[in-house]
Amino acid sequence: MADFPSKVTTETSSTPTQSSQQGGNSLRGLTASVTNIMDMSFIRSIPAILMMVEICLGLIHWALIASTPYTAIPAYGWVMFVAVTLWILTTILFLTILFNAQQKITFIPWPLTVMVYTAAATVLYLTAFLTNASTVHPYRYFNFYGHLAAAAFFGAVVTVAYGASAFFSYLDWKGDGGNAATNTVPT
Repeated sequence: MADFPSKVTTETSSTPTQSSQQGGNSLRGLTASVTNIMDMSFIRSIPAILMMVEICLGLIHWALIASTPYTAIPAYGWVMFVAVTLWILTTILFLTILFNAQQKITFIPWPLTVMVYTAAATVLYLTAFLTNASTVHPYRYFNFYGHLAAAAFFGAVVTVAYGASAFFSYLDWKGDGGNAATNTVPT
C-alpha cells in the first residue's frame, strides 16, 4: 500500500496539439461560440423568415424612394420616415430575438411587445403605401415614375409581410396550446 500514491496521477489536462497551437481551431471555436449565442431555431421559423423579408424588401422600398426627388412632394417625407424607421426597428428587433437578448431582459412581455409592434407597423406601412400609391403620377415626374411605382409595389408587399407577422405574433401571444397544464380538463 505504500507505493499506491506513486502510481496514481491526478493530472487532468492534456497537452495542446500542434494545430491548436498554430491557430488551426480558432475559426472552428469562433463559429461554435457564435452559434451558441444565436438562436438557430429562430432563423428557421416563419416569424423570422417574415422579418428577414420585411428587412430586405423594406430596404429596397426606402432605397427606391430615396433615389427620387422625394422632397418635392411632402407626402413622400412620411413614406420615407415610416420606411426607414420601421426598417431600423425591425432590424434591431430581429437581432434582439436572434441573439436571445429577450431572455436577458425579462421584465418586457416579449410576445405582447412583438404583437403590438407588428400591428402598429402594419398600420403605419399601410398608410405609407397608400400615400405612396396615391401620389404616383406618370406625367409629373416622368424620369422617376418607375422608381415611384416600384416603391408602391414594394410598399404593398412589405405591408402584407407586416400583416402576416402581426398574425403570427398574435398567435404566439395567445399561445398555441402547447402547454399541457392549460389543456388538461379536470375530471
